[in-house]
Amino acid sequence: MQTSLLPPTKKVLTFAFLISICAFICSFSAFMGEQEWLNWGNKFLNETYDPSIEPQLKKYEIMLTPDNFIRLRKTYQQGKQEYYSFNVKHFQDMNYIVGAALTDTLQIKTLADDIIVQTYNDPKGDMDSMATTLNIPVKKTAEAKLDSLRQALQFLKAKTL
Repeated sequence: MQTSLLPPTKKVLTFAFLISICAFICSFSAFMGEQEWLNWGNKFLNETYDPSIEPQLKKYEIMLTPDNFIRLRKTYQQGKQEYYSFNVKHFQDMNYIVGAALTDTLQIKTLADDIIVQTYNDPKGDMDSMATTLNIPVKKTAEAKLDSLRQALQFLKAKTL
């Protein structure tokens, strides 16, 4: 008796593809140490940050530092600077908020008011405050990549406790 294999549907292919990506990330993440997670976090943040939603933005720096801080500095054309910083040990969770067009928002939450927010050269006056969420504009990103960023932050948080 001969059996014929029917071609898989698009849903099955998509599901299989997602499973294979997740398996790859899980197997890869099992062998990653602190430096690899730092490198991955920096690569993710720098490749996905989307400055296009702020047309007055002159330059920006976003990084995950070796001492486990996430730092974001934005400099605007008129000289105003905004600075955000928090230690990953205060990381609680993150959300991915789907936006319009090509930009979404990565919302990182801390346990309390653990995010330093500072402004310099602001015509309204310089400001120092604390926040519990950091909203980072990002380009459209695959769910598997977002999960791997969450894994990186959780790994680094565990290392700092």
